Amino acid sequence: MKIQDNLYPKSVYTVQDSIRLVSENDSLTMDYFAGSGTTGHAVINLNREDGGERKFILVEMGEYFDTVLLPRIKKVTFSPEWKDGKPQREATQEEAERSPRIVKYIRLESYEDALDSIEFDSAAGQMRLAEESDEYLIKYMLRWETKASETLLNTAKLTRPFAYRLRVHANGEKRERTVDVPETFNYLLGLHVRRRQTYDDNGRRYLVYRGETRAEPGREVAVVWRETEGWSEGDFDRDRRFVAARGMTWDADTVYMNGGSSIPNTKAIEPLFEARMFAAVSAV
Repeated sequence: MKIQDNLYPKSVYTVQDSIRLVSENDSLTMDYFAGSGTTGHAVINLNREDGGERKFILVEMGEYFDTVLLPRIKKVTFSPEWKDGKPQREATQEEAERSPRIVKYIRLESYEDALDSIEFDSAAGQMRLAEESDEYLIKYMLRWETKASETLLNTAKLTRPFAYRLRVHANGEKRERTVDVPETFNYLLGLHVRRRQTYDDNGRRYLVYRGETRAEPGREVAVVWRETEGWSEGDFDRDRRFVAARGMTWDADTVYMNGGSSIPNTKAIEPLFEARMFAAVSAV
């Protein structure tokens, strides 16, 4: 296969041989300096050759993640052979069946993004004190006056989980970007997702995850997200009926829901989200 060799310094065939020698056909290969994505490319090639179920995790902080690595993985997933930016042939049925079904990428919030997104909620007198007095500790400000800042998790805004946004650095500019709050909670919960489904109740979107956690294997967990901003008691009654009619929480040992609920035996997402997110720094 040839995909703009000048952009990829490592030979994909050399990486394939290395992976084949030291792993099984269902192994997980991790590359913390992913560069142009040669390791992921090699894993996909090997699975197509022998029908293996190898997986890969690539980590990269360079800007070429968006310009080289991600486009390369998308191309290789679509077709085995490319030249001059165009696929040379369609994948055979066997190749298609052995190709990745899902390639997930996660963009982590950077230190600079976090600082840019901090917002202070303070009376004018307190701000003058902060400017005029060395006794006003920055630690105090970060602990209390930024409690409503999105970067430190504004749980009140989890009533609109699909619209949670942060300011981030991108291509030398600051711009707002929507944050995947449900996916973040899954990681904090340690949820191994087996099924992800969306539902629509006349314009009301529901996102439901089913799976089990590493802490309690074998126990079924359901995580339900919906936008509840401004809901009345009647809205929660409608919510309860809709959830039951669609079987969203059926047979689940533990059910987590955001934004309040009138459904019995559910657990609120917000306090657990906050506790898990800041567990390591709660003493600051």
